[in-house]
Amino acid sequence: SLNRPTMQTKKLSEAEQLSLALKQGRPLYGVEACLKDSDGIVLENDGKTQGRLMVRGPWVLRRYYGEDEDCLDAEGWFDTGDIANIDQYGFIQLTDRAKDIIKSGGEWISSVQLENAASEHEDVDLAAVIAIANKKWGERPLLVIHPKHGKSPDTGDIIHFLTGVVAKWWLPEQIV
Repeated sequence: SLNRPTMQTKKLSEAEQLSLALKQGRPLYGVEACLKDSDGIVLENDGKTQGRLMVRGPWVLRRYYGEDEDCLDAEGWFDTGDIANIDQYGFIQLTDRAKDIIKSGGEWISSVQLENAASEHEDVDLAAVIAIANKKWGERPLLVIHPKHGKSPDTGDIIHFLTGVVAKWWLPEQIV
């Protein structure tokens, strides 16, 4: 992808243009991109819906070096392994890696976004999120934090801090 403004996006406000400049950009000439869900259904390009980033085009690989089988789906799409959204202008924003996404009750929770949100807490130095098995939901996020020197953040305070920043169902049930 390449991130350059288009004639259409040059007419947007400075704040909207900055928001687009922070994304990964639009596919290169000759390359198509789309989002698919875990069932292979193509998703909407609304800038919010997240899905697996799929690409195809004349210079997108068909098979890995030394392999005999194609790595493309039936429609010729290559799964990049990224989770992304694509906005109405075609700008791609990567949000996570598919292998790091937490699948909870059929919904996706971005480990990266949850880590970034937790890291904003004034007492948190580092944050990591991993999936843990859950009988009811399949997976749930476990938030692991390293507090800032001399701080001892309260679990309830961190949950309160995250409330409203991330979706309610993204809130970790455990913090270590």
